Amino acid sequence: MEAHGVTMGRSRFSRCRPNVRSKCCQNTLENTEQYPSVVVPTSLSSFLPGGQSAAKRMARERRRRAADAGPRAQEKGLLRSFAMKRTERPGATAASSSSWDLGRICGVLALASGALGCAAFAYGLYARWWLAARTVTLHPAPRLLGPNASGPGLSPDLFWGSYRPQVYFGMKTRSPRSLVTGLMWMHQLEGDIRLRHTCEQSDGLPRYGWLLHDGVHFGVQELRDVGLSLQTEFVKRPGGRHGGDWSWRVTARPERSGPQAPFVSLLFYVATDGQGALQPQVKEKSRMASLTGVTEELGHFTITFQPPTSETGTPLYASYNYLDAKAEGLHRLSEVVKASLAPRFSFAPPGAPKRRYFGVDTYRIAPGGVQPRSQLLIHQVTVSLPCRLEVVFESGSFSERTERLAGEALTGALDRHAAAFERRFEETFGLAAKGYSPQEQRFARAALSNMLGGMGYFFGRSLVQSPHAEQPQLYPEGPLFTAVPSRSFFPRGFLWDEGFHQLLVARWDPALSREVLAHWLDLMNAEGWIPREQILGDEARTKVPSEFLVQHSSAGNPPTLFLTLRQLLAQGQADGNFLRSIFPRLQSWYDWYNQTQTGPLPYTFRWRGRDQDTRLFLNPKTLTSGLDDYPRASHPSPDERHLDLRCWMAVVSAVMADVAARIEAPAEEYRRMAETLADNQLLDQHHWAEALGTFADYGNHTSAVALERERLRPPPPGQPLPSPRLLRIVRKPPALQFVGGALGYVSLFPLLLELLHPNSPRLGNLLADMRSEKKLWTPFGLRSLSRSSPFYLKHNTEHDPPYWRGPIWLNINYLAVRALHHYGQLEGPYREQASALYRQLRANLIGNVFRQYQESGYIWEQYNDSTGRGQGCYPFTGWSALVVLMMAEEY
Repeated sequence: MEAHGVTMGRSRFSRCRPNVRSKCCQNTLENTEQYPSVVVPTSLSSFLPGGQSAAKRMARERRRRAADAGPRAQEKGLLRSFAMKRTERPGATAASSSSWDLGRICGVLALASGALGCAAFAYGLYARWWLAARTVTLHPAPRLLGPNASGPGLSPDLFWGSYRPQVYFGMKTRSPRSLVTGLMWMHQLEGDIRLRHTCEQSDGLPRYGWLLHDGVHFGVQELRDVGLSLQTEFVKRPGGRHGGDWSWRVTARPERSGPQAPFVSLLFYVATDGQGALQPQVKEKSRMASLTGVTEELGHFTITFQPPTSETGTPLYASYNYLDAKAEGLHRLSEVVKASLAPRFSFAPPGAPKRRYFGVDTYRIAPGGVQPRSQLLIHQVTVSLPCRLEVVFESGSFSERTERLAGEALTGALDRHAAAFERRFEETFGLAAKGYSPQEQRFARAALSNMLGGMGYFFGRSLVQSPHAEQPQLYPEGPLFTAVPSRSFFPRGFLWDEGFHQLLVARWDPALSREVLAHWLDLMNAEGWIPREQILGDEARTKVPSEFLVQHSSAGNPPTLFLTLRQLLAQGQADGNFLRSIFPRLQSWYDWYNQTQTGPLPYTFRWRGRDQDTRLFLNPKTLTSGLDDYPRASHPSPDERHLDLRCWMAVVSAVMADVAARIEAPAEEYRRMAETLADNQLLDQHHWAEALGTFADYGNHTSAVALERERLRPPPPGQPLPSPRLLRIVRKPPALQFVGGALGYVSLFPLLLELLHPNSPRLGNLLADMRSEKKLWTPFGLRSLSRSSPFYLKHNTEHDPPYWRGPIWLNINYLAVRALHHYGQLEGPYREQASALYRQLRANLIGNVFRQYQESGYIWEQYNDSTGRGQGCYPFTGWSALVVLMMAEEY
């Protein structure tokens, strides 16, 4: 079982220095380990809560899931704990047998004991309630972003945007109850009606993604479907008090591959989210030419739907449908459209045969259904290919508009923004000057654009489980502006991913990164914990199975946002005001790791939340580390020492020291911690495995494990034979030792985070392991686990294929390329070796990711270590887009 500490009130660095504890505190820890679900008071100002239990599992969603929190505190255990901590009970003072009656004394003692017991029980319940309440109490420091920080008054340029990454094309405002707009489309093939709306891998689109997107003003996207392709473009124009105007252009063309649709239906929709009103302006019975509306954030506005034309501007014949409906919420828009479709409409252009098509007709919420909260207006245009349509949004407060942003005006605005984007891209990354081909430059621009175009604005509550609460609790409501790993599979915020995302974004737009960083830090609770996966709002929840919605307050994640902060500091893009505003939260976050994730020895660390079921897993996962099924000690225990977390804390300590010094805050403790964690001798003592010839985790481990079918007894006559499960067998008992058979990414962390001295012989060992084709080297990048490992490409369960057990991941390879560049610049015996590996690894990674993009149309989550082919989810333009920084050699 696992214990962690929680401090009442604001914590201070001096109170959470790892493993430096008073005798009283040490006794408390021992009692907490013995009674893991008990809250034991150590003083009026601090408590030590209980631990965690095994994670729930799901094969495909395994990467992003937090392990479940631990067993609930029981009243019996609570009373037992308090009994252990009670002071001596008052005894009787003997006066004389004639003065005191023995029975009266016993009665008084019994009453006193009962009163103490009741008080202890009540105090324990209060303490547990208080700790549970702190889990869902936001940090006491002033919020970094005020309530109107994202509104049109303070941030007009960013108010509207493509902040709905989970749909193929849509826009919304950065506000809690935004008006949303979007595009759906349908093939009108005989007997094959396919509605496209949300990004789904099951749709099988050959390619989709942003080609150009500057994160603020405009974007150009390509969507290739079976039989047709779409190009979606938008541009914004500032003005007025509510975020200005914007316009869309959608161009549809037939595709040469696959069955060609004779015509297509494009469905433009506008929907409210609990407030506001929309009024359609209908002409010719079924054509919604425009709509007017009003909402709290936008005031009055008009949206005009231009008639379809050819690409040269010639008017086209079209059939129209419209729908004015009430919906249960934004997450139900696709279902509303599907339920409203009817095949009773005719498309009959002059000189062509009449054809039936599906159009939106009527929709009624089922009796007894959920109360509607959204008004939905849909404008459906059914038209032959090729065609072009434009949609114009005009703010009512924009009084100085000279012309409508449509036609030639729209073309001119798009051209100007595209040219400015390409100039700025070259000034920032210099790829043309480095000799990259036009195709490679377009690829890099698309990678950056998909990162920026994949940024979303979310608002809602997380569902959080505290070890001190019986049931999950609602976290305080709040916003999050963040990039996402994948529009199709992970269209929401992930804490450790975001630090990698912002390394790229910060090079392009440091102000945007500072705002993202502030949004994440504003989600911190009073204990210094940030929920690792942000599932905010109904639309985000539709992408997550219900059993995985709960976030556990004992679950950490690699603190990669400190990498972003370090880069902003190096770029000179984090001034004193910004640093002073975020410092209290950085302190609390830092303290949280030092209080809850410490290891068994001073200056060691251990991820909490490992799977505890040692029968089902070949090697219990450590989801909180971000490396999921990467092999750790075979039998989870409190004796583990995790190398990667120790290295993360070394980097975090150094950044904390830098920030503190810049704002003239006490920095010595942070600096001393950074120096200690970077001490190569202490690192060797805790993590160098001489017998293995590498750095390693330490724990209760055996490599002699395997998955085998269980042998079942024959069932009684007439009973069906049960299916035997695939279970782990242990051929050799575990022992406390360095974890063997796990050479891979974790082993490289002292190099990846640049903690090794350039003269260290350990650097030479790791460089040799990196370059060995029998271990980590491939022509496509560094594989995650050595080919010599007994866990290499092994399933973790029957339905849980290898994830971090061989495939190539771009985020860790980026750290490797950056570290090799670093060591190639330093004097030392391994300088030339590091430089050579840097050139080879960088070329391999860039070449393979570019080839796979050209062949498949996508950047991928991971790459096969044998073939280089993309695999996992797609498009994955989260940390895989770091290939742009490798091309630019910006580290």
